[in-house]
Amino acid sequence: MHALQMHTNEPFLGGLKAKSQPQHVLATSDLSKDQLRKILDTAKSLKNHWHTNPGTIVPQENRLLAMIFEKQSLRTRVSFEQGWHELGGHSVYLTKADIDMGKRESVADTAQVLSRWASMIVARLNDHSVIVELAKYSSVPVVNALTDLEHPCQALADLQTIEELFGTKKLKIAWIGDGNNVANSLGVAAARLGHEVIICTPPGYEADETLYAEPGVEQVYLPAVAVKGAHVVVTDTWVSMGQEAEAAERLPRFAKYQVNEELMSTASQDAIFMHCLPAHRGEEVTPGVIDGPQSVVFQEAENRMHAQKALMQLLLENEL
Repeated sequence: MHALQMHTNEPFLGGLKAKSQPQHVLATSDLSKDQLRKILDTAKSLKNHWHTNPGTIVPQENRLLAMIFEKQSLRTRVSFEQGWHELGGHSVYLTKADIDMGKRESVADTAQVLSRWASMIVARLNDHSVIVELAKYSSVPVVNALTDLEHPCQALADLQTIEELFGTKKLKIAWIGDGNNVANSLGVAAARLGHEVIICTPPGYEADETLYAEPGVEQVYLPAVAVKGAHVVVTDTWVSMGQEAEAAERLPRFAKYQVNEELMSTASQDAIFMHCLPAHRGEEVTPGVIDGPQSVVFQEAENRMHAQKALMQLLLENEL
C-alpha cells in the first residue's frame, strides 16, 4: 500500500515523524502549584534582567509566534509581541479579517498549517471550545491569550504583581464584580498558591463552577463582607467585549459592586487595588481608587510581558 493511503492516528507530516504531544496552557487549572511557582520565579528573574540590562535579548533560535486574535487588544498584543521578540523570535498577527478561523478554514486545518511554521500559537478567541480544538490539532504549544472562560496569562501577571508587593505570604484576595474569565483564572491560580479567595458578585453572575471546587475559594454577595481585611482588591469591567447588548441590564445590577474609597477603607491598611484594564472610571471603580496610592494597575500591566515571556520560554525549553 502507498504510504499516503495508510491509515494512522498521527497527523501526516510529509514524511517527517509526528511531534510528541506538546504542552498547552489553556487555563490556570492546567498548571500545578509547582508549575505556577516556576513561572513566577522565572518571571521575576527575567524582569530583574530586563530592568538592569535594557535592550539585551535572551539568545534563542529565530522562531515564529503565530498570534490569532479575534478580539481587540492593547496589553495582550504588545506584551506577547515584545516578549517573544526579546526571546529572539518574531511574530505574525492574524485577525479575524485575515483568516476567519472556523469559517474560511477549519480550526483543525489552521492548527496543522501553523504548526508547520510556528514554534508556538497564541490565541485570543471568543469561544473557549475553539481554543481547545485548536490545541487538539496543534503540534506546537498553544497559549490562551483570553477566551470567554479563561484568561490565564492575566492571572500570572496579577500574581507576579502581588508577590512583588507582599512576597509569598498567604493573603486574602477579594474579587468584586462580574465572575468572568479573569476571575476564573486568578481565583484558581491564587487558591493553588494557598491564598484565601473571596468571589463577590451579584446573584446570577457567579464565576465558573470549577473555580469553587478549589480549596480556599468562597462566594459571597456583599462587597463589604468580601473586602473586610483583604490585602488585594480586584475588579474588572461590568460589560466585557461581546456583552455590549447586555449593558442596560448589567449596569443597574452591578451598581452596588463599585470599588470606591469607602469600600477600600474596610480593606487591610496595606491593601492594593488591581484591575486588568481597560477600566471604566465611574462604573466598576472610582477615579480616586484606580488613580490613587493603593492602585498598582500599571505595574500589573507591565508584568503581562514578563509573566508571558517566562511562560513562553519555559514552554520553548520543555522545562515547565
